[in-house]
Formats: sequence, C-alpha cells, structure tokens
Amino acid sequence: MTDVRRDPAALLRGAAVGLLTPALAFAAHGAAGGALVGGAVLVQLAVLALTLGAVAATAHAAGRTWVLWVLLGTGQLLSHLLLTSAGHLHGVDAVRSGAVMLPAHAAAVWLGALLIAGGARLCSVVSSAVRVPAAPAHVLPAPETPRAVVGSDQPTQSARFLAATISHRGPPVGTTA
Repeated sequence: MTDVRRDPAALLRGAAVGLLTPALAFAAHGAAGGALVGGAVLVQLAVLALTLGAVAATAHAAGRTWVLWVLLGTGQLLSHLLLTSAGHLHGVDAVRSGAVMLPAHAAAVWLGALLIAGGARLCSVVSSAVRVPAAPAHVLPAPETPRAVVGSDQPTQSARFLAATISHRGPPVGTTA
C-alpha cells in the first residue's frame, strides 16, 4: 500500500473558497443596489460554492495563488451571471455601478486569493510543527536478562545420556568376590 500524504490545509482552502465566493457576490451586488434573491438562484449559488470549494480542496495545484485567483474569479463571474439571470438589476446608473463593481470584484478576488494562500501555508507550517512532537516515540523494549534455572523435577537431557552410558554390570549384591 502506498503512503499517501494529504495536504493539511486542503479542507481549509476548500472551505474558504466555497464560503468566499457567494459572500463576495452578495456583497458586491448588494452594494451595487441589487435586490436580495431567493429560491432557485440561491440554490444554484450554493451548488456553485460547493463545487468551487470541492475543486479547491482536491486539486493538487490549488495551493498556488494563481489557481486560487482563477477559482475565485470564475466563481465571481458565474455568480454574477446567476444573479443577472434572475432579473437582478443594478441601480439607475448601471454603467457607473459596473465601473465600480468590476474593480471591487477584482480587488476582492486578489486579496481573497492572497489571504487563502497565506492561511494555507500557515496551516501547513503549524500542522508540521505540531506533528513532530505528537509523533509516537519509538521506545525500545528493555533487554531481558536470561533467567537461570534453579531446579527441576525432571533430569536434564545431558544427565539422561550420562546415566545411559554407565554400566550396571557387577557382581550380585549378596556375593563377595
């Protein structure tokens, strides 16, 4: 069986991407004057957030900052499309609102990716520092001294061989030689 090492920050990274995607979308569209949505759009945003979080938690390259930028940027673009498909309209001045919203989304994605990548690196460092002292110590067993046999109710094998080689021939007990 192969020894698989898991990234200790993968779940943290996935949760952060999954939670940051709808939070940024709701904040940006609320700041632009958009109405609160519900129903199917809310479920679709939750599915989008779960999908992006799962990709961020399982992809090998998701620890890199540029991959987090791509994931968060894709999440913002898709969540914006979901909110506009629901009839989400911006305020009266949509051009000015869009001109403010695009840099706000870009800055939030940039900052969010940096924070998530920094948090993942910090989590990796802390977990490796905690893993070293928490590892079980390999204690060698105490050497056992051989115990001497003091006595036994049966003769040893060498005593049996010696007894078998001794001749029992001799004159009868009652006669003198």
